[in-house]
Amino acid sequence: MRLTSYTDYALRVLIFLAAKGNDELSSIREISDTYGISKNHLMKIIYQLGKMGIIETIRGRNGGIRLAMKPKDINIGKVVRQTEEDFRLVECFDPENNFCVISPVCGLRHILNHALAAYLAVLDQYTLADLVADPEKYRMHFSKQAGK
Repeated sequence: MRLTSYTDYALRVLIFLAAKGNDELSSIREISDTYGISKNHLMKIIYQLGKMGIIETIRGRNGGIRLAMKPKDINIGKVVRQTEEDFRLVECFDPENNFCVISPVCGLRHILNHALAAYLAVLDQYTLADLVADPEKYRMHFSKQAGK
C-alpha cells in the first residue's frame, strides 16, 4: 500500500500545525517553504482539511491556518481514509474495470482485503498527538529548514 502525495502532504500539514501549536497561526507559504511543496498543491489540501473540520482558516491581513481540533482528537486512520481517493489495491477491487480471468476463483482478493483492513486498523490506533509527541523537536527541525 502506498499513500498518494496528497495524503502524505495532508499529514505533513497537520504535523506542522500540531508542532506549531494553536497559539500561533501558520501560512501556506510557510508550510510550502518548509517542506518544499508547491503552494498551489497545498491550497487544495488545506481547503479539504478545512472542509473536514480538522483545520481552521482565518482570512484577512492577519489570517492563517491552525488546527481546529486538539491533536489527540485527530485520528490518522480517518485522515487517510478521507484524503486517499483509491483503495483498490488490484484490478478485482474495482468490479466495473475488472477483467482478470481468475477473479471468480482467486483467493488473492480476500487476502489483500484483509491486509488493507489491518493496515487501516493500525492507522486507527494513532492520533496526531502520537505523531507529534515532542513538538519542540519538530519546531527546532523546522527552524533549521527555514535557515537553509
